[in-house]
Amino acid sequence: MAEKKEPSQRQLRVGQEIRKIIAGEIEHDEVRNLENIDTMVTIIDASVSPDLKYCTVFFITSNPELDEEVREGLQLAANHFRKVVGRKTELRYVPEIIFKVDHSFAEVDKIEKLLRDPKVAQDLVKPDTATAE
Repeated sequence: MAEKKEPSQRQLRVGQEIRKIIAGEIEHDEVRNLENIDTMVTIIDASVSPDLKYCTVFFITSNPELDEEVREGLQLAANHFRKVVGRKTELRYVPEIIFKVDHSFAEVDKIEKLLRDPKVAQDLVKPDTATAE
């Protein structure tokens, strides 16, 4: 299995620039496909492929029930975002943009809830009293 390489400085720079541009477009209500969706959208990250031809943009919403509807709206606006990125950057090739919901915050929340569970907390507090008999 091939080892996953760390992103280059250029990939990171391009990703951050795309993240800022898309977040700005959403913040200024420039995305018609999101107008009738009543939720806050936050762009978390933009990850660019090594050849800079694809960019995966991760987002979260304030209402997880609308995640898929928001993703579809953002994906429909992908060409709009590409045009804006092309205008605001000096990239030779503007990457194709793919939107995905960022589930990492939900996972962190789930783990924190598990750790606060009384049964789990009980095991964490008494590490070796079970062996002393």
